[in-house]
Amino acid sequence: MKFACVCQSGLGTSFMVQMNLQALLQEAGLDVSQFELDHMDVGSATPDSADYFFVEATLVSALPNIPQEKIVPLTTIIDKEVARTALYTVLDRENIAHQ
Repeated sequence: MKFACVCQSGLGTSFMVQMNLQALLQEAGLDVSQFELDHMDVGSATPDSADYFFVEATLVSALPNIPQEKIVPLTTIIDKEVARTALYTVLDRENIAHQ
């Protein structure tokens, strides 16, 4: 499964979300090698570039070509618990067991 972390410029913020998701996958007892995590800017995001797009909620409108069911809005990008809740929602949707 591929996750894309998206921010305006595709640099710091999206990379931070990517690192948080990687740590959360490990904490959930999952094999991180079974997931592909990437970060990108909003202009690089295409529907086929990931299964799910984690993005700060105010940037959702900047992704008009991405199907809504693939977008995972984050109300804040610095709170790891917000990322955990969003990640677990995706894992549950995909029937991926986690701790």
